[in-house]
Amino acid sequence: MSLMNRTLSHTIRILLLLVAIVATRGFSLRAQTDAEQVLTIGRNVLSMNDYMLAIQYFNQAIKAKPYMSEPYYLRAFAKMSLDDYAGAEADCSLALERNKFHTETYKLRGFARQQLGLDSLAVEDYDIGLRYNPQDKWFLFYKGVAETQLRRDAEADSTFAKLLRLYPGFDDAYSARGRLRALEGDTVAALADISKAIDLSRTQLQPYLLRADLLVHQRKWEEALKDMDEAIKLKPHEADYYLNRAFIRYNMDDYFGAMADYNYTLELEPHNSAALFNRALLRYEVKDLNRAATDMEGVLAIDPDNFHARYNLGLVNLERGKYKQALQDFSVISKRYPRFHPAYYAQAEAMRLMGNMRGAMQLARQGDDLVRSYVKNPEKNPLDRPAIQSGTANSGSDRHENESEEDVMNRFNQLVTSGSVAETQLAFNDRIKGRVQDRDISVEIEPAYMLSYVESPQSLKNTSNFFRELDDFNRNRYIAQRIYLTPAADVASSNYEALFNMADYYEGVTKDSDRAADWLALALARTQLKDSEAAIKAYDKAIELYPDFAMAYMGRAYARTLTGDLRQVSLAIADYDKALQLYPGLVYAWFNKGNLFYASGDYTTALQCYGEALRIDPTFANALFNRGITYLRLGNKHQAFADLSKAGELGVLPSYNVLKRMK
Repeated sequence: MSLMNRTLSHTIRILLLLVAIVATRGFSLRAQTDAEQVLTIGRNVLSMNDYMLAIQYFNQAIKAKPYMSEPYYLRAFAKMSLDDYAGAEADCSLALERNKFHTETYKLRGFARQQLGLDSLAVEDYDIGLRYNPQDKWFLFYKGVAETQLRRDAEADSTFAKLLRLYPGFDDAYSARGRLRALEGDTVAALADISKAIDLSRTQLQPYLLRADLLVHQRKWEEALKDMDEAIKLKPHEADYYLNRAFIRYNMDDYFGAMADYNYTLELEPHNSAALFNRALLRYEVKDLNRAATDMEGVLAIDPDNFHARYNLGLVNLERGKYKQALQDFSVISKRYPRFHPAYYAQAEAMRLMGNMRGAMQLARQGDDLVRSYVKNPEKNPLDRPAIQSGTANSGSDRHENESEEDVMNRFNQLVTSGSVAETQLAFNDRIKGRVQDRDISVEIEPAYMLSYVESPQSLKNTSNFFRELDDFNRNRYIAQRIYLTPAADVASSNYEALFNMADYYEGVTKDSDRAADWLALALARTQLKDSEAAIKAYDKAIELYPDFAMAYMGRAYARTLTGDLRQVSLAIADYDKALQLYPGLVYAWFNKGNLFYASGDYTTALQCYGEALRIDPTFANALFNRGITYLRLGNKHQAFADLSKAGELGVLPSYNVLKRMK
């Protein structure tokens, strides 16, 4: 190679290296800008509770700037909101590797660890956080609860004492300390703390449940009933509360009240085996034998290994003269628990009633032999005792080993309650979004319609009567993808990678395009990715290129509602008005306007908008439902009932739930 060629080759390599360096720097700067942008979008999406999409944005930020801690922390929060506590804990650890001074990360990781049962590690996190913020309310509260779970009673007591010195009006702290006192056996102090929590806030659910539980153990049925009544007022659709209230009513000899509660529990949860079992026992007690058998069979259909239901079904079958069925039920138990002596006596009774005295005597003798062997040497010859709420057997070495036969059978036939309702319920103190968790399920109106690439069962495939422009757009295939007009709740697509790719594709296309359709396509992708700022800019360009583009006005109006900026609401209404000017029969514009006025509390104008939509299409079920809810807000139950009834008839299932509650 000549000197000139070698020099030229060297020069080319230098130039290529410089190009590579410039490209790398350019990518780094672009990555930095993109990371900040997607992090902001991710936060906004997180505030909308769209956790799956938020995670995708945080993934992008992490890919662009893996050394930042914030994306890991935010992704951890999103994962925790999806009950992925293990994933949340792992992300918090990654965030702390990058910034060990971010105290909220210790709080989040500690909370995730508590949900995973890692209370000791959770306490370590809270202790670190308290070194930085020694008076933080939630660090102290979560630590006290974790210490209670670990039965470090003295430490928990000290933590709650400090917490209540700093925050004497913190009702949750009194509830949590009341539970600690109850576990310690100090019922008087427990009731004092829980009653204090109720005095501080009569709208908090947990103290009523805790106090009712303590009062039940003291057999103070009337007082316990009052607390369960209050709990049900605060959360009227929780099946376990009715199950537990039925238990209280039963012990007050209020059989009709108990039966009503079991019936309503099963309306809320048709497959609640505890309610079926208890209702069967109650029916058996009042000799409603056929329906008692039906309920026990229902329990066994759900849980074939529920030997308590199997045993009681056998008893019911004995009483209603179905001896062969009873014998079969008891035989199933004997095969699974060969040392459960009551099953042999029950089989002997079935044999006797069938006239087989010899067989009855043999079975009774087997039961006697088991009891004699146990009396001679309990450790060597334990008796089987099926667990109360599971199909597992407990040997004589369990905590019930000193029970008499009568005690065992009393437990075997006792009513079942839900023990979980009186536990301390932890909810993460949400500082990211500033959102207060609802204590009850509120009635939600049907969502707005939006343009999207997602087809759902409610997508409007043929909208010629009301939105011919959309039909024409799809028929002429101005873009490769088909566009649908779909309720927003149905557009929670999990195929985010495809949407990001589509957005990138149309970003490239629109650089040299003056077609409004291309800008609309980009705007739709950005809208579904909840990047409202980019979506509005793309819609602006589409409208600039084609001022009479009704689809773009509809799309931009919806994108404006995603911003959370009240100033954008009036602009969104103006966009819907422009779409209606172009297509006066566009019911979905009227419907979406109604939703905006409803959200702002202007129920009168919302009624007018829904009314216009229904004037155009009297069978628009979602508009009937929303108008019914709006009437309900205004106290007009008569009109609300009429609209909701018609909406239910047309297929809006939540209508029936609301109607039931109205009654």
